[in-house]
Amino acid sequence: MNTMSRKMMPVVLSVLTVMVAAGCASKAGTSDSDKAPAMSDSSKMQGMTAIKLDGSHEVPPVNTTATGNGTITVSADKSVRGSIMTTGIEAMAAHIHQGAAGANGPVIIPLTKGADNSFAVPTGAVLTDAQYDSYMAGNLYVNVHSAANPNGEIRAQLNPK
Repeated sequence: MNTMSRKMMPVVLSVLTVMVAAGCASKAGTSDSDKAPAMSDSSKMQGMTAIKLDGSHEVPPVNTTATGNGTITVSADKSVRGSIMTTGIEAMAAHIHQGAAGANGPVIIPLTKGADNSFAVPTGAVLTDAQYDSYMAGNLYVNVHSAANPNGEIRAQLNPK
């Protein structure tokens, strides 16, 4: 390898890393509509919650190796967007529910199943005033359902920051 090639290798590796990261984000169901709005946006972001789903937060707790990760964003205009990615589970459905930690509650937003074990908040999802109040109080959660655990196998509470 000549001297010029050796000097360019870190640049090439950096570009490839960015390209791979961008490809992974698109496979995870990320799109322009999932990106956080600019701070000058009139619907300023109220809260973005990075979530980690597991069986210990289900009610009752579920002994499983399944996990999930994602981000849910609730804006001041009560719009909701985001996505989750699961591993170790044959997921049948995923939802945002209204309910406090340690309690179950009704589905308020069904998530749309995508490829590669991903689920996304459907475009145009908006909370009612009561649901938004529940969100602000930390009383919304996301869970994923499987055939083995139809009431939910993994769960994470949404906590506004």
